[in-house]
Amino acid sequence: MSPEERTYLMVLLISIPIGFLFKKAGPGLKRWGAAAVGLGITLFTCGPHTLHSVVTILGTWALIQAQPCSCHALALAWTFSYLLFFRALGLLGLPTPTPFTNAVQLLLTLKLVSLASEVQDLHLAQRKQMAAGFGAEPGLGLLPDVPSLTETLSYSYCYVGIMTGPFFRYRTYLDWLEQPFPGAVPSLRPLLQRAWPAPLFGLLFLLSSHLFPLEAVREDAFYARPLPERLFYMVPVFFAFRMRFYVAWIAAECGCIAAGFGAYPVAAKARAGAGPTLQCPPPSSPEKAAALEYDYETVRNIDCYNTDFCVRVREGMRYWNMTVQWWLAQYIYKSAPTRSYVFRSAWTMLLSAFWHGLHPGYYLSFLTIPLCLAAEARLESAMRGRLGPGGQRAWDWVHWFLKMRAYDYMCMGFVLLSLGDTLRYWASVYFCVHGLALLALGLGLALGGAGPSRRKTPAAHPSPAKLREE
Repeated sequence: MSPEERTYLMVLLISIPIGFLFKKAGPGLKRWGAAAVGLGITLFTCGPHTLHSVVTILGTWALIQAQPCSCHALALAWTFSYLLFFRALGLLGLPTPTPFTNAVQLLLTLKLVSLASEVQDLHLAQRKQMAAGFGAEPGLGLLPDVPSLTETLSYSYCYVGIMTGPFFRYRTYLDWLEQPFPGAVPSLRPLLQRAWPAPLFGLLFLLSSHLFPLEAVREDAFYARPLPERLFYMVPVFFAFRMRFYVAWIAAECGCIAAGFGAYPVAAKARAGAGPTLQCPPPSSPEKAAALEYDYETVRNIDCYNTDFCVRVREGMRYWNMTVQWWLAQYIYKSAPTRSYVFRSAWTMLLSAFWHGLHPGYYLSFLTIPLCLAAEARLESAMRGRLGPGGQRAWDWVHWFLKMRAYDYMCMGFVLLSLGDTLRYWASVYFCVHGLALLALGLGLALGGAGPSRRKTPAAHPSPAKLREE
């Protein structure tokens, strides 16, 4: 593990006992105590570069105050423009921020854009309420009021997920502050249930990254190896990549669970990032609160099993970094300047790459996804329905295998980062995934397969493990 990874792990592990301390605290202590811890973590890891987060917060708050009815688009433009400036500091001869500052800035960008959207929704709802009469019911998930500057700062610097996620809305944050009977919300048992695979994933990460170091791909000697060995190498690299993030995101979720953060009754049908999708009245007594069944789906950031074993590329995206995927779908995909699913996906992936950074490898990897989505949709539409049950099971096994190889291939760009290193590796395996995707797309078009923009999203296929059971 690198020193940077050790620091991240330390912050994540410290967040768990801190969460238990805050869980039963009152709203004031939760708000300011959590903000103080988060600001302390930021100052410790970022030092003077903490100023970047302060400037971003103040700029967003000013936009919200000036144009509350159109602040979402303004906040998106402001925060993403500041990201560009932030990434270009080295080119301008200014001090380059630490990787920890970058992590804080990434999560802060999501939170502030979401906050602006929530404020805009509140103003639009108030206008509709005035037009319809004041007897109209407030919508699900609306804010009670526009947050003040101090409230915006406390949300922005809340220690929960400050460097690794999960992302959460201001409404989710308020619900945590105002939990009526926090002692009745279970924490220890769901934490242990969530945490148990993390040590195994950590060991697998250490083993795989030691046996198959990424740096080997940057050496000239690597390209003298046989083609099968070069093709295989991307499999353990992506495996180590997944194990690393599985550990980080499970630990981050455990920090939320310890604090009771993101806990809602199961009846509210909460979604990752979004929060409750159904109105669920708060319990009126500790006994009634204790009788409810709760979940932490709102802060669920990774579904390890389905990430590995879902069949389609499209499904795999849903189970990875789930709260950020919701943010991208809600604030980027829905506002894309086109109605085509593939082009909206390309727009979303382009902005996702920009959010991650300016390294060419991000763009090469993320912009390969729309090609894979189009290819699998066209070919599946043209051929899978013509097969019998046994043929469809075989199809799904092959589809799953190719989906994993596509993600292996795209991961290489994400971790190699540079244009030269990424293209050198992809060229050494003859751009195989791009070639297969173009072949599948062409075959699907020739056979008359429908694209995803012209059909409803199909139900998720059973995972390979389920197929095995059948």
